Amino acid sequence: MTKDPAPPEDIRLASLRKGQRAHVTGVDEGAVATTLPAGELERRMIEMGLVEGARIEILHEGFPGRDPIAVRVNEHTIAMRRAEARAVRVAPL
Repeated sequence: MTKDPAPPEDIRLASLRKGQRAHVTGVDEGAVATTLPAGELERRMIEMGLVEGARIEILHEGFPGRDPIAVRVNEHTIAMRRAEARAVRVAPL
């Protein structure tokens, strides 16, 4: 009898460090406190290319506090706050 594989960890884009690579597994705006209307943060993330399967790499972290971050998403680069990056679920490569 084989065991079912453990569910993947819930890793967020905000927790990655400079140089780490991953791919997007989903967007969960419920994980972020925002003043935006419901669905707006998710829409913005999708417009920036943060869709399921997109490859990402953390290129730069601001100083001090590691905020904001520069993220390569497939072939382009975006900057975002770590607070908003908590909405993006990822799996390390």
